[in-house]
Amino acid sequence: MRKTLFLKFLIAYIIFGCFGFIAVATVSSALTLDHETKRTAEQYYREASTIAKTYASDLYNNQITIENAYSQLSTLSAYLDADIWIVNPSGTVVVNSISFPNLTNPQVIDSFDPSVTASSYYIKGNFFDQYDKDMLTVFTPITANYKIKGYVIILQPMETLRSRSDSFLSITYITLILLLFLSLIILIFFTEVFYIPLKKIIYATEQYAAGNMHYEFSIESNDEMGYLAGTLNYMAGEIAKSEDNQKKFVANVSHDFRSPLTSIHGYLEAMIDGTIPVELHEKYLNIVLNETDRLTKLTNSLLTLNNLNTKGMVLELSDFNINRVIRKTVDTFEGTCRKKQISINLILTGEEMLVHADVDKIQQVLYNLLDNAIKFSHDNSTITIETKLKHNKVFVSVKDTGIGIPKESLNLIFDRFYKTDLSRGKDKKGTGLGLSITKEIIHSHGENINVISTEGVGTEFIFSLAPSEIEEEEEED
Repeated sequence: MRKTLFLKFLIAYIIFGCFGFIAVATVSSALTLDHETKRTAEQYYREASTIAKTYASDLYNNQITIENAYSQLSTLSAYLDADIWIVNPSGTVVVNSISFPNLTNPQVIDSFDPSVTASSYYIKGNFFDQYDKDMLTVFTPITANYKIKGYVIILQPMETLRSRSDSFLSITYITLILLLFLSLIILIFFTEVFYIPLKKIIYATEQYAAGNMHYEFSIESNDEMGYLAGTLNYMAGEIAKSEDNQKKFVANVSHDFRSPLTSIHGYLEAMIDGTIPVELHEKYLNIVLNETDRLTKLTNSLLTLNNLNTKGMVLELSDFNINRVIRKTVDTFEGTCRKKQISINLILTGEEMLVHADVDKIQQVLYNLLDNAIKFSHDNSTITIETKLKHNKVFVSVKDTGIGIPKESLNLIFDRFYKTDLSRGKDKKGTGLGLSITKEIIHSHGENINVISTEGVGTEFIFSLAPSEIEEEEEED
């Protein structure tokens, strides 16, 4: 279709034009001439009948002379643009409009036979060899007392009929030319409105198929073609963005896997070849163990994200006390907090704050946020965790007084593998996936997570949860 669509329309246009002229020149010409012949024959028959009942009848009844008859026929001949004859059944010419009759030696048509008309009232030919060209000949009998006294005959050259027919055909030719011109305009319109945009779209799809997702094109149209072009551009942009993200993802994964593997390989090789003395093996084995833990953590995080993307988040919703889950999560970091002398301040609304969510996944969210807060907090600092009920939503806040996040990085921290320059020195074992997983979990609940941070001051993460309907019913009671 791509290579032949326009050509098909062009060929169809040419064929239509050629066959149109051929049809007009042949079929229409013949039909027009036949129509004009019948129309003229009918007109002349009516005129001949009138002549037969008037002048011819008066002539045979001796009411007018031949001279008067000749004068009348000559006048009518000029009016009708045709020759008029009055002929006896025997073929003797009584009078005609061509020349005054020879009364002493009248003209005789030897082969005259009015029966040649058969069931018709006209014939075409040279009128019994009286003319050297084809004539339209119309016969009308002159009757008296139920007897045929003679015939009124009107003749007109076929050339005259063809001329009138050609004049009519010229109008047809002009009409056909106008139709072809209009069809050419339609073809040009089709080319501009449909074919050229379609060609652009096809070329764009070829570019996309070849992997050039950054190719852009535009169609200045507000119809379906313009909408299709815009949709294709948007699709290509999204695919390009996805490909870029995928490349970044692979690069980050490769980097994060390569670094610990290189360390593990280097240390183990050094221990085997004796570069590292035996008394230091325990130290470097612990380093190797930490690197393997890092790889395990990275692998588990990747598997978690993959499950989120492929299967979607499968939630096991239930009603639970978010305050209790927070206390439980805080207890798991007791040892880490003691080492850095970090205190955790809990500002929890009520003894119970019931929410409707997946308890395990919300605990994972709290673990990730608290883990980040501890990593990027200074020694002898405080982390505050707060819960509050507002606008029929439960809000959970995790706030630290650590290094903070640069302003230009705030929109990127939830991206996979992203680490700020400030965090790279603090988070040696981090995967850059924790916040991405956290965002996915919260969004799967139909809720939101936001971050407020000032570099050098601290960071606060706030996420919302749906309150438990059980609690709402109790409040109503």
